[in-house]
Amino acid sequence: MDVSSPTSGHHRLHLLMNATNGTPCHPRELHPAIPALLSVLSVGGLVFNSVSLWIFWFTLKRWNSSILLQFNLALTDAIILPVTPLTVTYFSLGNHWPFGEFLCQLQLFLLSTHLYGSIYFLTLISIHRYQAIVHYNAKNVWRTKSFIKKLIWVFWFLLFLQAFPVFFFMKTSVIGNTVKCLSVFQSELSALYLTYSILLGTLCFLLPFGVSLASYVRLGNFVANISQANLRGRVMKTKTRQMIAVALVIFALCFTPLHVCGTVAAVVGYYDVSCEFLHNVEVAYYVSVVFSMINCCLDPFLYNAANERFHKFFLKSLARLLFSK
Repeated sequence: MDVSSPTSGHHRLHLLMNATNGTPCHPRELHPAIPALLSVLSVGGLVFNSVSLWIFWFTLKRWNSSILLQFNLALTDAIILPVTPLTVTYFSLGNHWPFGEFLCQLQLFLLSTHLYGSIYFLTLISIHRYQAIVHYNAKNVWRTKSFIKKLIWVFWFLLFLQAFPVFFFMKTSVIGNTVKCLSVFQSELSALYLTYSILLGTLCFLLPFGVSLASYVRLGNFVANISQANLRGRVMKTKTRQMIAVALVIFALCFTPLHVCGTVAAVVGYYDVSCEFLHNVEVAYYVSVVFSMINCCLDPFLYNAANERFHKFFLKSLARLLFSK
């Protein structure tokens, strides 16, 4: 399943036929809890990312290579927030898209950029953290701002290049009495769609996740041997463990279920199965889409663990935003 387009599996499923009697599988309305949970996560992501971007831009005057990567991760979280209300509305209206074709394409473009931007920058942060701590005394390009800036430009170019085909292939269509955002995956494209989904999941998710996991395992082994006799050693060990835990939770909770459910949906789209199974896959896929938004709320805690200066201002700024009169 092309996880750069979280609603694509839904529309592909609706074009399939019941394997038992050849009748069309008609859509069911989603449980109200799905758009409600997405709304809550969107508000949480808006609050946390507003505070994070404010701190990065207005409070942290001197940026190093680590802050550059963290700021760009915050940007990938923020980029999806303006169109999230459209997704909530779409789910709430029984999967009816009233906003026109261009906004459908824009939404999916930004969803792809957010999802894979988060994966890529989390991976870069894991490599950078490993290099900065384990190879602290060695001369290392990962600690130079000029190298990190070039790397960031390369990955933003890759993100836009990867998401750009959405504008060519993703179209709205009418199914029954409703307009669907992303009903492009007709049955004649199912083989190509399945192949694309597997390649995307392998190269753009499993490979970065493997790199992140290897970096954090080696980093964890290194900090486990740091002496706790002094305060600096204890703080480094605690903060590093917190950062590793948050990053791995994000991968496990936000990205893994989405790619697993997306791939299953792509396989289902290729083979004829019962309507009941299709609906179960549909629900599981949408739940994984909602869970993918949790990283917008969790990423600021990664910045807290990785950056003492950020941690200094985060709770104070958050309290001021939430409780100021």
